[in-house]
Amino acid sequence: MGKSIRLKKGYDIKLLGEASKEISEIPVADIFAVKPTDYLSITPKLVVKEGDEVLAGSSLFFDKKRPEINFPSPVSGEVVEIVRGAKRKVLEIRILADKTSKYAKTPIPTKLEAQNIKDALLKGNLWSLLRQRPFSIIPSIEEQPKAIFVSTFDTAPLAPDLSFVIEQNKIAFDKGLAVLSELSSGNLEVGTEAGSSLSLSAGTQNEFSGPHPSGNVGVQIHHVSPIKAGETIWYLDAQDVIILGEFFNSGEYHAERLVPITGSEVSTPSYIKAKVGQSLTKLFSEQVSESNVRFIQGNVLSGAISHKEDFLSFYTSQLTVIPEGNKAEFLGWLLPSAKKLSLSRTYFSWLMPNKKYDVDTNTHGEERAFVMSGQYEKVLPMNIMPVQLLKAIIAGDIEKMEALGIYEIAEEDLALCEFVCTSKIEVQKIVREGLDLMRTEG
Repeated sequence: MGKSIRLKKGYDIKLLGEASKEISEIPVADIFAVKPTDYLSITPKLVVKEGDEVLAGSSLFFDKKRPEINFPSPVSGEVVEIVRGAKRKVLEIRILADKTSKYAKTPIPTKLEAQNIKDALLKGNLWSLLRQRPFSIIPSIEEQPKAIFVSTFDTAPLAPDLSFVIEQNKIAFDKGLAVLSELSSGNLEVGTEAGSSLSLSAGTQNEFSGPHPSGNVGVQIHHVSPIKAGETIWYLDAQDVIILGEFFNSGEYHAERLVPITGSEVSTPSYIKAKVGQSLTKLFSEQVSESNVRFIQGNVLSGAISHKEDFLSFYTSQLTVIPEGNKAEFLGWLLPSAKKLSLSRTYFSWLMPNKKYDVDTNTHGEERAFVMSGQYEKVLPMNIMPVQLLKAIIAGDIEKMEALGIYEIAEEDLALCEFVCTSKIEVQKIVREGLDLMRTEG
């Protein structure tokens, strides 16, 4: 047993549209799409062209700067279209899927050792399951992390119940943890929710309690093994541990995830079994009747804006649909209301802590002067000074950014700060700009 940590700062946003624990399998789509833009800081170089036949798990492209890292196809079939944007940037590789998928087979070593595991992941084109802090990017194969982290619970609004997801795939999850324990030379840290009955096959169990963002892997790293300059920690989502375990059990890339479709605009919020790259058009059409809505891949705090004709992104483990807030509101916050959510006592929501809300995307104002209000510090359970750090990023002061802890954070860790900000500062955008600057210039 590792540490038991109680976090007091943070906030649980309770929204309507939680997914029931029912799993439905949506029909296999004809067209799948792999999006190189899902992966941060890579320059894709295609290894396929239109008309090529591919297997599930075979390479579609590699990173031009690190050619040993390839990216897999989730299904077998024919590459039917390469969608390009400005300056011929590759946006999507579309594949007409076979009715029954055929898999590329990767030899799995009988004895699991760190180098053997690395070799298998590279041959199987699955190195992209791993991500690293700092920077939240795919790690280099030469680096040796001081630890690997996995969080087994998610506290974001309407997030998937990862205990439920793991229960459905316990054998593969246990195998994945065993592999990661060897890959990390025994330094595997697994975050569990206080009171969880989840049993672990490997790793040190660290227990966390408290509101969101206690489930964020970045917050857990900060309290268990803070990152200093020159250090690297790798991490995976729990669903990626399952894919990893399945790969080391079968030698095949099975790209399935259990994804909850959530939000107040969804007719029957529930879990779907979908493949990476799955077309979302039919799912959204069946589940959403309103037209003025926001489709999100991820949660409402840190997810990416999507659309009805989109495809499931590589790291997406949740879909959310909420109303758009593109309408004017007479007198705005001046009118008292019990229907609005507020962390301050501007509205009466503080009298009803368990009430669930139907929020939209309206920010109720535009960006204004950055003020020291103490709002960020109330919801960020990390020992850093967020406002000073953000100002250092805006000023491009690399030394201050490093001293104030930029290696500790990623966008999702400060998403609540953006939510509570009365100045409407785009906190997550600033954090990403700072991380990119540190990576290229630091």
